[in-house]
Amino acid sequence: MLKGFFNVPTPVNEPINSYAPGTKERSLLKEAIAEARAKQLDIPMFIGGQEVHTQNKKKVVAPHDHQHVLATFSYGDKSHVKQAIDAALATKADWEALAWEHRAAIFMKAADLFATKYRYQINAATMLGQSKNAYQAEIDAACELVDFLRFNVSYMQDIYGQQPPVSPNGMWNRTEQRPLEGFIFALTPFNFTAIAGNLPACVAMMGNVVVWKPADTQVYAANVIMNVFREAGLPDGVINLIFADGPEVGDVVFNHPDFAGIHFTGSTKVFQEIWKTIGTNIHKYKSYPRIVGETGGKDFILVHPSADVAASVTAIVRGAFEYQGQKCSAASRTYIPKSLWPEIKKLMIRDLASFKMGGTEDFSNFINAVIDERSFDKLAKYIDQAKKDKGVEVIAGGNYDKSKGYFIEPTVLVVDDPKYTTMCEELFGPVLSVYVYEDQEFDQILEIIDTTSPYALTGAILSQDRYAIEKASYALRNSAGNFYINDKCTGAVVGQQPFGGARGSGTNDKAGAMINLLRWVSPRTIKETFNPPTDYRYPFLAED
Repeated sequence: MLKGFFNVPTPVNEPINSYAPGTKERSLLKEAIAEARAKQLDIPMFIGGQEVHTQNKKKVVAPHDHQHVLATFSYGDKSHVKQAIDAALATKADWEALAWEHRAAIFMKAADLFATKYRYQINAATMLGQSKNAYQAEIDAACELVDFLRFNVSYMQDIYGQQPPVSPNGMWNRTEQRPLEGFIFALTPFNFTAIAGNLPACVAMMGNVVVWKPADTQVYAANVIMNVFREAGLPDGVINLIFADGPEVGDVVFNHPDFAGIHFTGSTKVFQEIWKTIGTNIHKYKSYPRIVGETGGKDFILVHPSADVAASVTAIVRGAFEYQGQKCSAASRTYIPKSLWPEIKKLMIRDLASFKMGGTEDFSNFINAVIDERSFDKLAKYIDQAKKDKGVEVIAGGNYDKSKGYFIEPTVLVVDDPKYTTMCEELFGPVLSVYVYEDQEFDQILEIIDTTSPYALTGAILSQDRYAIEKASYALRNSAGNFYINDKCTGAVVGQQPFGGARGSGTNDKAGAMINLLRWVSPRTIKETFNPPTDYRYPFLAED
């Protein structure tokens, strides 16, 4: 086998298309949407090299047009989970033995396919299946997914290049990074196609084999991802895509002796239950499993009295309402000084009144549907309760309708109590809670922000006062894993702002950075001595 020290292409962030009227990409994306809507797919599971169909079919519908069936998909059971694990383990030896540059080439090819041949297909699938508008789909399904693949390949090269700095005369010290023993379980969410692709891909990139279960509401785009990976040359069995009931999957996965780790994005409650189950079963595993998870947040925007009003309003409305507030990083609580509140309120209401809401096929719609009926009903319940509660004023939105799609109006609640329910609990929808504070109480507000929520994912401060920025940056150092100054609290970019939080928001293993990939390898240190000693006696033992 030929050898060499190889350098992968230097990654750069994928350029974002505008989809403005008259652009070529706009017409190509509309064609892809029309083509997808015109047919109904039958989506299989992918286990080993087989497309697996079952009699148990579930529907994929467009959240903004829930009578339109985009696809059916085959739902599996415990037997399929076991098959997926067996398929992964069967290919493990060959996959981890494959030279790293060939693993790299597969995922670099996948990145190019997503960026070119399948760009509009993956965007259209995300727009239809997850109700994202054209721009939100572009920055997610195309650009961020491509960035994850390209930057992670570069991080992989850097990891392999990290070697002991000292090898004294007569010896050679070196380190190799082994994939974990066993298989990895990737459990991915509905809200980001890029996350759904990255969680299994970055694990496999490091030589591991994977069982991947996406959210049922993300299956439509997950099918595109899997087909692209296969076209890029990913060997059968390296990533096995299954659709099944979560508890049933967990019952097989977390009781298997070869379970080596979980890569997770989802709810805090589910992640905590998984952690508890792993702890209970710890004696069953060959190795201590890696547990990596990002679990959401109650993300904040703090406006200081010195803040630029226009910048503050834009950060708030974009941070809170892009993708219907269904980003893990979405702003759901904001703290505004009394001196700026009248003007900020006026401009916020103006902007919200200009929002168009409807299906993703109409590119003029800024707001689309929430993901499903369960989410819709939960949000409607919170809004109805807020309307009844004293000390809460609904200043925008407050209406909802699920007759055609799961539409929730962007809603702004002004609360008298900074610990009111919607200031503390994660709603995961287009509901923003506002607390207006006295200007001189800035220090107290910092403490309130830090202690209001169990989460610590993202946060932002808007201020022109550098002393205030410094004070907030320190006081809120544990309140957000991604902290933004004079910007919204969303929009992390791979290679620029590695993403993740601590406390109730997860293990802070920073997707989009080398840190994450280091969790999927187990280093082995090798010391080679060229002229080993042949006598046990040390010089100090000699007699005087």
